Order: sequence, then structure tokens, then C-alpha cells
Amino acid sequence: MSRSRTTAGRGHGGFTLLEMLVALLLLVIVAGALYSSYFSVVRARERTAEGTEERRALQGTLDRLHREIDAAFYQSGDKRSRFVVEDRDSYGKPASTLELVTVAPPAADERPASDLVAVKYTIKEKDGTLTLAREAADIYSSMKAIPYPQMESLQSFLVECDDGSQWVRSWDTALNPKLPKRVRITLAYRDGDKTVEFSLLARPRMR
Repeated sequence: MSRSRTTAGRGHGGFTLLEMLVALLLLVIVAGALYSSYFSVVRARERTAEGTEERRALQGTLDRLHREIDAAFYQSGDKRSRFVVEDRDSYGKPASTLELVTVAPPAADERPASDLVAVKYTIKEKDGTLTLAREAADIYSSMKAIPYPQMESLQSFLVECDDGSQWVRSWDTALNPKLPKRVRITLAYRDGDKTVEFSLLARPRMR
């Protein structure tokens, strides 16, 4: 009688150690899969946000360059007005310098200023990455312009000028006293595992 009770008691007992280990192993596997999936989604969302921000910065940079080049101002004999493009490279990548005077809209504040602004775009290299820096100041101001990052993580910045017969990568109104007929700018940046290029074509109108 006692032997029968003992057998029945074991049949209705708790989990064995092996069953608990198997359950724990399954729990670890499921938790690991959920953990990996969650952080994959988070990383994908962060990459999407970074890509959106880069595209927004790119569009803003191209729009500003287009607007400023379209409104480029040059007057022969006036040393303040100029249009200069220097052909440079950084580790074999195009890294042009662009300097021009452009007609700017009135300032929002009440500071006295003209409508002519000297603008300069240069490439700064650090740790193998390129940053497009912009500086601007009223041509009659004595204050020194301070460069600030216009767009970061670039692969290249190329400025080309149409002289009427061919595209050239250098221009200087001190040597050739006129504005180019057209200006082409090509920006390249890294988008994931590939390099993407965007170009704009502007026509200086203030001749």
C-alpha cells in the first residue's frame, strides 16, 4: 500500500531539474531573439533618421549655393567684388574652394549693412572626413568672418566653371575679369555602403 502511494506521489510532483534547465534555455533563446530584433529596429530607425538629416542638409546646401551663385556680383575695377574658384584635392578627392560676392536679402535685424556679402566655401579635412565650411561677411564690414560647418561627412566638393568653350576647375576675376557663364557644383557623400553624387547648375546673372 505504501509503495503505491509513493509512486502516485512522484507522478504528481513538481518539475525535474532537467525540465527546468530546458525551460530556462528556451527562455534565454527567446529573450535573445527579442533583444536582437528590438535593437535591429532601433539601429534601422537611427540610420533612417541620420539619412534624412543628411539629405536635408544636402538640399539646404545646394539651395544656398544655387541662390548665391545666381546672385553673384562682379564689377571690373572694384577690388571688393570677385569670383574665385581654386582647384584643390584632399587625398585624391576633389576639394574645391569657392569665393564670391553675392547680393543678399536685407538682414532681419536693424544693423546697418549693404546688400553685398563676401562668401567663401572651403573644405576642412579631419580624420579622413571632409566638412564643407562657409563664411560670410558684408564686404564693407571690418569684422572678420568666422567659418562654420555647412555640411559634414562629405566625400568630395567639386566646382567647375563654363568659360564659353569648356568646363574649367579654376577661375579668378583678377586674371579673367568676368563671371563664368555657368557654374556646376558636384557634392558627394556616403550613404550607407555607397557614394551618392548630387549636382547643381547655376548661372550668375549680375554681370
